[in-house]
Amino acid sequence: MSERVVNNIKDLVRCSRCVMPETQEFIVFDAQGVCSTCRNIDIKHQMIDWSAKKKEFQDLLDRYRGKYEYDCIVPFSGGKDSTYQVYSLVRDYGVKPLVVSYDHHMFRPNTVRNREKTLKKLGVDFLSYRTDWRLVKKFMRIGLERKGNIYWYEETGIFAFPMHMAIKLNVPLVIWGEPSAEYTNYYSYDEPEEVDETRFNMFVNLGITAEDMIGFLRDDLGDMQTTMRDLKFHTYPSRERLKEIGCRSVCLGSYQPWDVKRHVDIIKRELGWQGDTVEGVAPGYDYEKIEDMLQGVQDYLKFIKRGYGRMSHLASIDIRNGR
Repeated sequence: MSERVVNNIKDLVRCSRCVMPETQEFIVFDAQGVCSTCRNIDIKHQMIDWSAKKKEFQDLLDRYRGKYEYDCIVPFSGGKDSTYQVYSLVRDYGVKPLVVSYDHHMFRPNTVRNREKTLKKLGVDFLSYRTDWRLVKKFMRIGLERKGNIYWYEETGIFAFPMHMAIKLNVPLVIWGEPSAEYTNYYSYDEPEEVDETRFNMFVNLGITAEDMIGFLRDDLGDMQTTMRDLKFHTYPSRERLKEIGCRSVCLGSYQPWDVKRHVDIIKRELGWQGDTVEGVAPGYDYEKIEDMLQGVQDYLKFIKRGYGRMSHLASIDIRNGR
């Protein structure tokens, strides 16, 4: 198998700039051989009026500030991006957030320490939820066998649970971190990117709905006990319920230029956030994907499927940002 994988890698078409291969999801190349993600970053650096975007974000916050129990909900894992987004919203914009976390059972000890430091130093209210571990193991097996991805449950939980809390607690503004346009081409930097049901079904849930998962559990594992009630927080809320509260779900990185390495410097200095060692990640990138204990496994599965690993992804980001 290893020899076959290597031979395929040799044959891959790659971006003439960042060398990302054609096997990345949704990637396309222009006449100069430059990939769509690099062109997205060109738009970010050359065509966006970030001063106007900041004003637009201030106006958005002002429409919600002080009108609800919390000004916004901020999804949070304790990794670099979510830590920076909580930091920026509290320190730079002065909002009162409810920090919400989908606890996927896989946090590394260092991430747990980072989370505690961040929450205490910023002085924010915090809400966390875990799915039944017995179900998680089944979800991981189905995801592995059906999609070569063990984290269906994690991705759906991360993106669905905060939206359910927005409805339940009547906090209609949800603010995420970086837009997907930073790393892929599902959206472009010059178009609005709402973190909504369309985005959820486009790539978050791997093309497997909660209803599909119920069917797979029955067909593959003979599980006749699990119902949709058990998968509530892995199912995106209805558009009607979100519309009732006037919900907006946006990325902070749509309103300020996202720069991971600059953000890491800030949270290390201001919050005492610490990096970690992750399988397959070079020492200079101690901030990358430090949350998950099985990240090395997930990255290896991606390498088998796509022909590139975590360091190719990180090197491409550095190239696009002139590093």
